[in-house]
Amino acid sequence: MKRLSMLCLIALGFGGVFGTAGAESLGVVGPTYPIAEEHLLRMIEARLRAKEQSGELARIQEQIVARGKQAVLAPPPLQLPVVAAPRTFYVDPTYVLDRNIADGSGRLMFAAGTRANPLDIVSMSRRLFFFDGRDERQVAMAERLAKGETTRTKPVLVGGSYIDLMRRWKVPVYYDQKGLLVKRLRIERVPAMVSQEGRRLRVDELVPAS
Repeated sequence: MKRLSMLCLIALGFGGVFGTAGAESLGVVGPTYPIAEEHLLRMIEARLRAKEQSGELARIQEQIVARGKQAVLAPPPLQLPVVAAPRTFYVDPTYVLDRNIADGSGRLMFAAGTRANPLDIVSMSRRLFFFDGRDERQVAMAERLAKGETTRTKPVLVGGSYIDLMRRWKVPVYYDQKGLLVKRLRIERVPAMVSQEGRRLRVDELVPAS
């Protein structure tokens, strides 16, 4: 019955597409085969039941949960070298549109080539301190900055466990997932401090104290 319903749907579907065709027989174009989807589903179901009975399915589920938990608690670290000599450079966050931007009605809002600087609209409320949580020297620097009363600094990890540091410091600790900020700010070494200076971002690469 299920197969008959499926065949009817297929027939109706082709009828809608080729509704203007005549009713003449076109003959057999190629070999015909029985529909095998039901057999495939039964085979998958049987394999899943076998894995469930053997306990393999539960082990697979536990491995998936463990990998997901590890990825959240300790994301893959960025391989950035430690600063050996101090350096300061500037980053212009201005970007240029590579295509036209239109509204829902198709009217042009911003033309390709338009330049915009986010700092003209929103200023940085806090400095960003990028550091590697696997280096205790950098951790000590970050803790002093994160808990300091005179400056407002956000600690941003590039390696290590932000969960452990938040538990120890009782302050928020951020993580640069996949190094998106590091790439955008052209940071090549850590620790590094990012602050706003006018319409530019200033990046200071700092030598950690021994």
